[in-house]
Amino acid sequence: MHDIEPFYNWRHIYTSEEDELSPFYGRTYSEFEFTQTIYNYYIHPQWDDFGSRTLYMKVLIADYTEKYAIIELIGEWNDAIENDIMTLKRDVIEKFEYEGIYKFILIAENVLNFHSSDKEYYEEWYDEVAEENGWIVMLNMPEATQHDFKKAKLNRYIELYDLPDWRTYKPFHLFRKIDNELMARLS
Repeated sequence: MHDIEPFYNWRHIYTSEEDELSPFYGRTYSEFEFTQTIYNYYIHPQWDDFGSRTLYMKVLIADYTEKYAIIELIGEWNDAIENDIMTLKRDVIEKFEYEGIYKFILIAENVLNFHSSDKEYYEEWYDEVAEENGWIVMLNMPEATQHDFKKAKLNRYIELYDLPDWRTYKPFHLFRKIDNELMARLS
């Protein structure tokens, strides 16, 4: 797992550690010192710790004009023990919502397990973004992980979306593609 880096081809457009509105503003990273782990496996030092012991993230872009954020995730999403959704919602998402972002793309291709608990935080998040004509998309979640996510009926709140070639898009074009498809479905 230590060689799985967050997607870096958009770093010339946005870096969360330089964004004064980001929860990760001012962070510094090492390219050589591996200190964070998921269970007993070290992960690349570019991933951001947001308070979960099993799930890490990287904000790839936050566009305050277009009101969207793209966040890449790695690890195990564990609501049953760690209450990851609460930590994600309170410590990251709400900070972006406060700045006017209501459309979220969560890249979940490196989320290898999902353990559900209550749905209240998902419902709350969904209600908040829907009030602003926003949405939440889980992009490329592995099939086995999707199974557990769907079993908990959380796909009522977060749209599961597959786009294997998402890396070939610029951030705005990826956002626009997903936004156009979701808005077409709603109308």
